[in-house]
Amino acid sequence: MIYFSTNKSSIPVSIKKATLEGLAPDGGLYIPSEIPHFSSQEITMLEGASFNNIAFAIAKKFIGGEIPPDQLGDMIDSCYTFDTPLVELDSETFIEELFCGPTLAFKDYGARFLARLTGYFAAEDDRLITVLVATSGDTGSAVAYGFQGIANTRVVLLYPSGKVSRLQEQQLTTAGGNVHALEVKGDFDDCQRMVKQAFVDPTLNRSLTLTSANSINISRLIPQSFYYAWATLQLRERFGSVEPLFSVPSGNYGNLTAGILAKKMGFPIGRFIAASNANDSVTRFLDDGRYDPHPTVTTRSTAMDVGNPSNFARLRYFYGNDHLAMGKDITGIAVSDSETIETIRSVFDRYGYITDPHTAVAFRALERYRSSEKRAAAPGVVLSTAHPAKFLEVISDALDREIEIPSRLKEVLDKKKMALPISSDYNDLAAFLNGLDQ
Repeated sequence: MIYFSTNKSSIPVSIKKATLEGLAPDGGLYIPSEIPHFSSQEITMLEGASFNNIAFAIAKKFIGGEIPPDQLGDMIDSCYTFDTPLVELDSETFIEELFCGPTLAFKDYGARFLARLTGYFAAEDDRLITVLVATSGDTGSAVAYGFQGIANTRVVLLYPSGKVSRLQEQQLTTAGGNVHALEVKGDFDDCQRMVKQAFVDPTLNRSLTLTSANSINISRLIPQSFYYAWATLQLRERFGSVEPLFSVPSGNYGNLTAGILAKKMGFPIGRFIAASNANDSVTRFLDDGRYDPHPTVTTRSTAMDVGNPSNFARLRYFYGNDHLAMGKDITGIAVSDSETIETIRSVFDRYGYITDPHTAVAFRALERYRSSEKRAAAPGVVLSTAHPAKFLEVISDALDREIEIPSRLKEVLDKKKMALPISSDYNDLAAFLNGLDQ
């Protein structure tokens, strides 16, 4: 399988190079030269298969022969040691819980797969890869735990001091081993600026092999298609040939893009709802074809606070920048903060089920879609991207009650924080990186 840039100005590369580079040299995002296809016979053969077997079947088509099948299978099995529940709220509404991994967030699916691919390819070249990541919370946690103990890799996380929750900070700073946490005296933009400067620092790049692990990396995107395929096949056993509708909490649009990959691969998916908050650049594009990103707005569904989502470049490429073509598969619906809080409350009252704010956005968007004249007579799947215990303040505001914190989160709160405070001056980061063992 060959991968090329959405900007079309870079030389096509293998999955190995696409994984280790992350971003193409021309600034574009890597996409497969052609999306692998599953025939109806192949999909039928996957009915009743385990999550890991479905994941392996998809990964094998994207990886090609670059990793032997037995080793790829071992990677998959080491990634997904947790369940992916499909919870029935009523006869036509399901929640796919994507928060059962180590950090209780959907980013575990992508980060763990990316970590193992990075480690494998780094070992092939007998080189040490330094993964440099700026984070405002869950991305850093998933990357830290995903890469923990992966040979030939080390992770350096930059996070803004005092601007992540205590729970998130504990997850970021207690992984240890090959994971280093830097507490930056500044905001997230400072962290991001420092990371970007490191990637273009010629002196630093002569001594270190740097890569990133954010959502632009194609090897973080591919594994997110696994849980779409899994859900469709689960529902096919119950509903037959009816194609489900997916409502997707959308911030940087990697999650939605992975769903489009699954649909284009041939998995029986009917339609997508791109559920956004006040950061509605893509929703407005779907309405009138004009892409006019606004400055990011802070909301209660913080992980979706992205004004100019990077993965939208992939969506535009797949649909030839045609909002009408995109609109045949995707409906954009923006949900307000007040609706989000009300939805957390109403879902609990109706079903006794507690949603995090991002899941609530997707649930409300599904309701609004169904109440419109476009209603689809098909089961709806709401992607649930994080455990509600990670957003205790929002849950408390909505429900006025405390919820049980999972034991793995309680345990991390008791661990010793290990973070090095640095200023927002790039020279401090460069000095730290240059001081690492080569």
